[in-house]
Amino acid sequence: MQAKTFGELARRAGLELPESPETIFASINSFPPDPELYRNTRIPMPTGLSDIEPENSYSLFKVSEWVREVVRTEEDLTRITYEAFEEAHKYGTWHLEMSFDELPEHFVEIGYDRYVDAMAQGIRKAEKDFGMTGCLLAAIDRSRSGEEALAWVQTVTGYPHEYVAGIGLDNLENSGAPEKFVAAYALAGQFGLKKTAHTSEHVPSAQNAITCIEDLQCDRLDHGYFILEDDDVIAQVKESGIALSCASTTSRRSWRPWRTDSILAMLDAGLNVLVASDDPGMFPTTLVNEYRILAERGVSKQKLTEMARAGFEASWLSEPEKAAVLVRFDEHVAGLNA
Repeated sequence: MQAKTFGELARRAGLELPESPETIFASINSFPPDPELYRNTRIPMPTGLSDIEPENSYSLFKVSEWVREVVRTEEDLTRITYEAFEEAHKYGTWHLEMSFDELPEHFVEIGYDRYVDAMAQGIRKAEKDFGMTGCLLAAIDRSRSGEEALAWVQTVTGYPHEYVAGIGLDNLENSGAPEKFVAAYALAGQFGLKKTAHTSEHVPSAQNAITCIEDLQCDRLDHGYFILEDDDVIAQVKESGIALSCASTTSRRSWRPWRTDSILAMLDAGLNVLVASDDPGMFPTTLVNEYRILAERGVSKQKLTEMARAGFEASWLSEPEKAAVLVRFDEHVAGLNA
């Protein structure tokens, strides 16, 4: 969601904000848990506050509660989806994949099919206006039980939608191990949905990534920085060629330099790393900014180009769409180089 839109919807809902929406979004800052958990990681973790901490910090979870509270209509869903595509288009994005969570309580009465189609309407309009493509991922909140996750995937598969390409696993990694969701992922696979999961992002262990690859049968992974803790896992992930969608910018300010250092080490290890923007409106960042961060740390233009191409290869476009966009990409890059 864009800050301006958040402000408009908050005023409509009568929600009083402590500061301007722009200031709140720019000050989202989640504090890490006990630093002792991360004392001996291979890429050293910061143990205190960083020099980029905002004066007034706002929890990502608290701001997300406010956002859910003010999004009230199907038109709101269409608008925020369209605006996400519009903002991404400004920075050259051709294809955008977005996650959505289960219906908030005040949307239950409209039903899953109308809930999803409201977001799909935003994508359709963006495709027409900007020449982009896009799809949606139904996200499982890992703090919920395995049974609740299975019920959510049953809902998703019970109402197939052309724009819902797959499922994901979100929320803080230490709130739910991936093995809880084997049944939900198996059901998604039976219906031909693609699969990803946030993994090896908060728990300082590489094992969760292997669980996501072997037990959840993921097609790609989100984050994966703690894969670096285990040489055998590094080798296994490298051999698999699975794509790792990574972002330097996170709501945890003190972790941002560590995330970039980890991404650079993952590239050095030969892993298939993609650049992602995570929550661009709320942090705030852009996909271009995430590339810029790596470029400023010495990643070559050739490598960044390879990563951009790999992003399309790992996308959940249909195979004909993927083949066409890769031809377009190669032609575009050749023109730039010329």
